[in-house]
Amino acid sequence: MFDHIGLRVENLGRSVEFYEAALAPLGYVLCSRDDASAGFGPPGEPALWLYASKDPRTPVHIALRARARGGVAEFHAAALAAGGTSNGPAGLRADYGPRYYAAFVLDPDGNNLEAVCMS
Repeated sequence: MFDHIGLRVENLGRSVEFYEAALAPLGYVLCSRDDASAGFGPPGEPALWLYASKDPRTPVHIALRARARGGVAEFHAAALAAGGTSNGPAGLRADYGPRYYAAFVLDPDGNNLEAVCMS
């Protein structure tokens, strides 16, 4: 649905560690990194970019597709182990749709990261 998304983060190193752990269960990896930014996505296809910034920011919501429900639970556990804060454990969200299975985690900068599986 999107080509890429950019998030401003206060501590790039901390955020890279968090996203590496949280996104691994979904099959996404660190594709690119320099002193000011890092890009994650399928191997060789960065689509989620982190940019080091000291500017004030408004947290955002990003939903990432999981291939299976087990990946949603693994994402949630990995993100918590990497320092994220639970914003909703893995489970069916019938109010969103009959097959909407998701988990929510706040990253170190307060962004709401979701993993969702519709099967």
